[in-house]
Amino acid sequence: MRLSLPKKYNQKIIRACREFALLDPGDRVLVGFSGGKDSAFLLFALAQLVKSGLFQAELAAVTVDLGFEPPLDPRPLQEFCDRLGVKFTYLSTEIARVVAEKKEHCAYCSHLRRGCMNRFAVAQGFNKIALAHHHDDAVETFLMSIIYSGQIRTFLPKTYLDRSQVTVIRPLVYLREHEIIAARQFLPYQPAANNCPFAGSTYRQKVKELIAKLNTENKWVYPNLAKAMRAGRPVELWPPELSGRPEKKRNCPQIETLDDQCV
Repeated sequence: MRLSLPKKYNQKIIRACREFALLDPGDRVLVGFSGGKDSAFLLFALAQLVKSGLFQAELAAVTVDLGFEPPLDPRPLQEFCDRLGVKFTYLSTEIARVVAEKKEHCAYCSHLRRGCMNRFAVAQGFNKIALAHHHDDAVETFLMSIIYSGQIRTFLPKTYLDRSQVTVIRPLVYLREHEIIAARQFLPYQPAANNCPFAGSTYRQKVKELIAKLNTENKWVYPNLAKAMRAGRPVELWPPELSGRPEKKRNCPQIETLDDQCV
């Protein structure tokens, strides 16, 4: 199979990289590779863009195995990276055991996984971490944040982490999830099964299904959410609450709305 990236995918990824200044010459980029469809596509796409000379960067991939059962087989991931000419590292952890008794398992799991990846990036001299969040993820995060956290926010295409001095980039932010699913026809890789026991029952999944249901009733729901999450749109909000008395503590779930899924 000839390894190449179709034009429409090329254009959207290059647009994101240039609009948000995601890649610079000499970057050492660590790609978070869970083994799933999104991160596999990201790794494939970046490898092709670097190989073609569109971006001058060094790529490597890391898999943080959370320790769920059945265990993740790293051999197909290693073979995929070998085919792309990308160095692969597999980090085995006990994150699954640590979060087993936590009610907010997604938030805590995400926190530990990101911390593990950040520490590895710093130790190995990478200045950027690439994550495979796409446009649907951004819109879902935007609505999740409003519903479950009372905040109007979503993740950014580019985020500088002060503590680790590493920059997180998301080159797939202009790609829809259905486009990444369709990319499996030319991707020389079979995505690993999601072995997380909480998959399908998360707050993110509920919001994903809500958006899909509303969008079947009105095709403008998703596009309007996407417009609303961009800066520069008209905003009319109530003024802040008066601070005369302390706010009562609300009994609401602790949710990591910015990065609570393996991609």
